[in-house]
Amino acid sequence: MANHPAAPLLLRQGDRETLQRLVRSTSVRAGLAQRARIVLLAAEGISNTEIAQKVGTTRNTMIVWRARYEQAGVKGLADHDRSGRPRRLDHRAIVAATLTPPPKKLGVTHWSSRLLAARLGIDHTTVAKAWREYGVHPWREGTFKFSTDPELVAKVVDVVGLYLAPPQNAIVLCVDEKSQIQALERTAPSLPMQPGKPATCTHDYLRHGTSTLFAALEIATGRVTAACKPRHRRQEFLAFLKQISRAYPHQELHLVHGIPYMRAGVTCLELTDTGAAAPLPGTAPTTAPIGSLIDAVNTRFGTGTVGLGRSATSAPKPWDNHQAALSPGYTTDWNALRTVS
Repeated sequence: MANHPAAPLLLRQGDRETLQRLVRSTSVRAGLAQRARIVLLAAEGISNTEIAQKVGTTRNTMIVWRARYEQAGVKGLADHDRSGRPRRLDHRAIVAATLTPPPKKLGVTHWSSRLLAARLGIDHTTVAKAWREYGVHPWREGTFKFSTDPELVAKVVDVVGLYLAPPQNAIVLCVDEKSQIQALERTAPSLPMQPGKPATCTHDYLRHGTSTLFAALEIATGRVTAACKPRHRRQEFLAFLKQISRAYPHQELHLVHGIPYMRAGVTCLELTDTGAAAPLPGTAPTTAPIGSLIDAVNTRFGTGTVGLGRSATSAPKPWDNHQAALSPGYTTDWNALRTVS
């Protein structure tokens, strides 16, 4: 009598995504990834013999893991505790010792497995095993940012709400700036890339001071409106706002920005041919027309020559002479030749 292939394995709800993630993962053990692949192939109705050939195992092993999944789901694919002598060292105590900063006399900022093992009088592999079990990585350090802005929640609601409920017949722009860009000009033209040889340029260059890049990204289409300015002041920013006005005539604009001299969040504008604007009816508290933005910048910094985001004073700055050395035609020529779309 001919053997019939086993019926397709029924996966529990939500297990398919978990199994696929295990198969694609590069950090899980190879045995666990192989078992997840066995279960996925069994769910497609492939015979046990063919699955064993594809994953490089035996038919009996494949049947075992199929049965383990039917009994316990994804948890059944993990290894059971091995038989042998009970553990004598408490891994929780090792982790607790890891969380205690090392003494200053050691001259280190965090524990290593060998350093902690020598202090506890155990083998360093035991320390490493405890760290793996609890996911402790003393050598890694992440960063976080704490905001002291009392209006943070309102700004987050504005920005997230703009993405969740995009406005009808309006343009959404993400506006930002990059200052202190070195404007360097090589002493000779750069040579293009060739087969087996990368692009090359001379090691020496002429300094043209620093430049500031203003850019507005249209989120829906990826179109970029940008300009390079020789200085980083309110005048350059106001000129860029007028450039946006000319680029999007007779259209309602929503600006997502975090520029310090504008109120970070979402700004709603309705521009005209002349760059003037009237407040839109029913706008949120964080919205303002472009005329109000210009007035706010002028009020904040006055008429003196100041750097954006700095104190409102017209006293000379140490970097003024360096900025003044920027060739007048360098940024103008760059903007004329540079086309961003």
